[in-house]
Amino acid sequence: MFNRITAINDKWTEESLAMQITDRASRYSGGVRDPLSGVAWPNHTGTAQYIAAWAAALSNPQSQYYRDPALLQRLQQAVDFMLRFQHEDGTISPGWTNYHSPPDTAFVVVGLANIYTLLEQQAWEPACTVQNMIGMFLQRTFPAMLTGGVHTPNHRWVLTAALGSLYRIFGEDELKHRAEEWLQEGMDITPDGEWTERSNGIYNTVSDIMLYYAARDLNRPELLEPVRLNLRMMKYLVHPDGEVVTDYSGRQDFGSVFSLADYYLCYKLMAEHDGDAEFAALAELAGRSVNHPGSLPNQIMLGFLLYPQLQSAAVQPGELPDRYRKVINGAFNRRELLERIGQDGYGGPVRHSKQHTEFGAPVARVRSGSTSVSVMTEASSLFSLRHGKARLLGVQLASSFEPGLITMDSLKETEAGFLLESTGDKGYYGTIPADKLPPRQGLPASPWYLLPHGERLLTHSQTSKVSVRVSEHSGGWELHFTAPSPEDVLTQIVLLFGSEGTLAGEALAPVPGMKETSFWKSGKLRYSSGGDWMELTDGSHEHHLAEVRGMSYPDGCQKVIVTLITPLDYTLRISLS
Repeated sequence: MFNRITAINDKWTEESLAMQITDRASRYSGGVRDPLSGVAWPNHTGTAQYIAAWAAALSNPQSQYYRDPALLQRLQQAVDFMLRFQHEDGTISPGWTNYHSPPDTAFVVVGLANIYTLLEQQAWEPACTVQNMIGMFLQRTFPAMLTGGVHTPNHRWVLTAALGSLYRIFGEDELKHRAEEWLQEGMDITPDGEWTERSNGIYNTVSDIMLYYAARDLNRPELLEPVRLNLRMMKYLVHPDGEVVTDYSGRQDFGSVFSLADYYLCYKLMAEHDGDAEFAALAELAGRSVNHPGSLPNQIMLGFLLYPQLQSAAVQPGELPDRYRKVINGAFNRRELLERIGQDGYGGPVRHSKQHTEFGAPVARVRSGSTSVSVMTEASSLFSLRHGKARLLGVQLASSFEPGLITMDSLKETEAGFLLESTGDKGYYGTIPADKLPPRQGLPASPWYLLPHGERLLTHSQTSKVSVRVSEHSGGWELHFTAPSPEDVLTQIVLLFGSEGTLAGEALAPVPGMKETSFWKSGKLRYSSGGDWMELTDGSHEHHLAEVRGMSYPDGCQKVIVTLITPLDYTLRISLS
C-alpha cells in the first residue's frame, strides 16, 4: 500500500503544481486554484492540502520528488501564501463561507502541525525555512485557538485536536487547558458508535481522526474509545461495492456517493495501536477505494511517513461479515434525552447549525451477499435496497396531513423484519385570554408576532398514525403500509431508483412538469441495471396529485409515485433476481 500511496501522491503533486498561481503580481500568488471557483483559498481542502502532498513527496525517499529543489521552492511559495492570507487575529477564511473561522483554522492547524513535525524529523537544512514559516503560522493561531468558538458538534473535536497539536510542539499549558474545556462537554456518541451528525460519508472520519490526534498529543487514551465505537459500527454501514450508507445523514453527504477511503488512515492507525484484526480488515477494505492522498486531517502519505510502523502491516486482517441483521441504536434511550430539552440549560436554536434531535434514532441494516438493505427512522427515506447493480435508493412517504414528508419515529425488530411507526398531531389554536394579552396603548397596530401564542388552547386536534411493516421473504422484501385515520388524507409513496438503470412497466405514466418522474398506476414494475433486477407489485393511482405541498423531490434519480388515500392498507412487494 505504501508504494501505491506514493504513486497517488506523486501524481496528485504533479497535477496540483499545474494549478499553482505563479504570477508574482497576483494577489493569490503561491496559492493553488480551487477547481470549482478558480480562486486559491487557504483552507484544509484548498492550498493547505496541497502543501501536505508536496511536503510528503519531498520527505518520501521513494517519491520521484524526494528532496527536489524545484518542488521545495513551490512549497515555500504556497506557505508564503498561507501566511499572507492569515488574518491579524490568526484565523483563515475558507472562501465559500465562515469568515475569520476558528474551526476552519483548526483543520489547517492540525495538518500543518503534522507537516511541521515531519520536516523537523527530516533534518533537511534546505527545508528549515519552510518549517520555520509553518511554525510562524501556527504560533499566530494561538489567540484564535484559545478563544475561538464553533458551529457544529464535530468542530469541538477539531479545535481540541488543534490545541493538542500546538501543545505537542510548543508546550504551552494554556493550550491544554482550553482543550480540556471542550472535552468536559462530553462525547456526543451512542453506545453503538453513532456521532451526532450521523454523517457516515464525511464527519465521522473528522471526529475519529481528530480524537486520535488529541488522545496522542494530550495523553488522553480514553479519547480512543469513541473512535473504536464508530469504527466498529461502520462495518455494518458499507454496501457490497464498498459504498458507504449515507441515506440518513444529517449533513451534506446525505444521499451522495462516498467510500471508506477517508477512514483508511484511522483504521490503519487503530489496527496497529490495538493489534486489532477487524480494524486491519476494514483498513484493507477502505484501501481498495483510495484514489486520492486524502484531505489534510486524513492525509495518508503524511500518516505513513509520521508513523513508519504502518508500513509493516504487522496486524493480519480478519474476516468481515457479509451476512448480518443489525439494529443500530436499538437500545439507546433517545426519548429520555429529548425530554430533557429545556431542563438542562438549552436556550433555543443553535445559530448557523442545528439541534440534531435525530441523534441516536434507530437504523437497521441487513446484508446478505450482494443484497444490502437499510431501514431508517428520522430520515427522508424509510427503506433502501441494493441488489447487485440494481439500486432502490429510497422509499419516501408523504401526505397532505401535515403536509409533507412523513418520517418514522420508532423502529422495533420483529421475527420477520421490522416495524416502523410515525405519529403526527395537528390542531388549531383558540383565543388568548384577556388577562394574557399585552398592552397595546400607543401602538399603531397589534402585530401577530407580539401575541403570546403559547397561551392559546388547542382545539380540534387530529392524530395521524402510520405504520410500515418491513418483512423479508424468500425472494425479497415486503413493505406493508397502514394508516387508519383520519380518512381522505391524500398520500403518496415515492420510490427513488438509480438513474443508471432501466424502468419497465405497462402502467407507468410520465408526470407532466416533473423531471424523471412517473406515476405507477397498477400491476408490476421492473427495474434493471447491470444484469440485476428487482420486480415490484402492485402499483396504485387513487388520486392525481403529483406534488404534495411541503415535500421535496430529489434530483439525479428516477422517481416513481404511488398515490393512495387513507385509510391505508397497501403492500409493496419486491422480488429480486
